[in-house]
Amino acid sequence: MSDTPRPVPRIAFVCVQNAGRSQMATAFAERERDARDFDVEIVTGGTDPADRVHEEVAGAMAELDFDLAERTPREITAEELRNCRYVVTMGCSAADACPATWSGENRDWGLDDPDGRAPEEVRRIRDEIAARVRELFDEVEAEHRN
Repeated sequence: MSDTPRPVPRIAFVCVQNAGRSQMATAFAERERDARDFDVEIVTGGTDPADRVHEEVAGAMAELDFDLAERTPREITAEELRNCRYVVTMGCSAADACPATWSGENRDWGLDDPDGRAPEEVRRIRDEIAARVRELFDEVEAEHRN
């Protein structure tokens, strides 16, 4: 076994507007990183960012003590994606985030858009994202620690 340290894994959560699903995934990923004390870099952005996080998303996340109201959607760049181990798209058409710009694996989670949805639908999407982020972290952590 080599004593050479492995590079810190980098995960990107990408969506068109970066105002709903990718923001929720990022918040859950930050919580997983901190709870596990696992060194992982998390980036998020959109290909056509909105002006603010969707109100219904901020409300659903506030129910779990996440404050997304002050987060600002942002554009993701090819440079940010370049060294990502995983680029997770949310099911929206993030076609502008060309897979040729990163060296890792792309996963599309195929999630419904919470924008304009009823609170119970936003909660369902939120909870699915939380579960998927936990599973991703289980996988990435096991791979990185072995």
